[in-house]
Amino acid sequence: MKFTLKEDGKRLLVVCLAAVLMAVNIKSFVRTGGLYPGGATGLTILLQRIGELLFQIEIPFTVLNLLLNAFPVYIGFRFIGKKFTLYSCLMIVLTSVLTDIIPGYVITYDILLISVFGGLINGLVMSMCLMMSATTGGTDFIAIYLSDKKGVDSFNMILGLNIVILAIAGLLFGWDKALYSIIFQYVSTQVVHMLYKKYQQQTLIIITNKPDEVCGAIDQVSHHGATVLEGKGSYENRERKMVYSVVSSAEAKMVIHAVKEADEDAFVNTIRTEQLYGRFYQKPVD
Repeated sequence: MKFTLKEDGKRLLVVCLAAVLMAVNIKSFVRTGGLYPGGATGLTILLQRIGELLFQIEIPFTVLNLLLNAFPVYIGFRFIGKKFTLYSCLMIVLTSVLTDIIPGYVITYDILLISVFGGLINGLVMSMCLMMSATTGGTDFIAIYLSDKKGVDSFNMILGLNIVILAIAGLLFGWDKALYSIIFQYVSTQVVHMLYKKYQQQTLIIITNKPDEVCGAIDQVSHHGATVLEGKGSYENRERKMVYSVVSSAEAKMVIHAVKEADEDAFVNTIRTEQLYGRFYQKPVD
């Protein structure tokens, strides 16, 4: 593992800010609305409320959250990346401690507003961590592991796993809170899907007279290959080359910029890729 002041200083700052936002969100939105965010955080809150309801004991958030994240952290160290997992551990520990020590401030008692805006903040925090090669913990580790193994965006799949937590919460504490929690989780998942695009792909169709330079630009930026096809332009009735490639959506703008530098006259069409089969290079997590 190599650490650099500029890169790791930025990651450290963003992760710490994300931890503060997550803790404030839990205290000001999640607990005020009686919601269950899903994942390790939602399970921690559920166990806390079960302890209060059935045993009249208050279990610290830190203790439960750290215990529930133990196995996901192992998955991170074993299969994803050590540096990635270390920053994730920092996020988990800071969020846990801050949730226990900072005071809660009620912004609104409207549960629909809490569900929507709490979900937005939760999704923003998750995206901030993911873009800095870290995670908020829990099922995020599993989602990233599945995404790396399958090469697809797995965060929507995790939404389905959280149904178990919501079912238990609904049975014990009422279905209204469980149903509002679905809104919270859905909004959060869509924000992540919108902001974090590493596991989404775009197909590039490029018409050019400089196919070798364009292919080189694509490879240099994204480490992806390309296929060169023969074509004919109907307007000028001239032979043209068509370069076909699939890149990560997160890299698409940089790739297009490099293509235009290689051939300023290139015609570029981007298409969202719904499904992809075969080998597709994913930048490894450190």
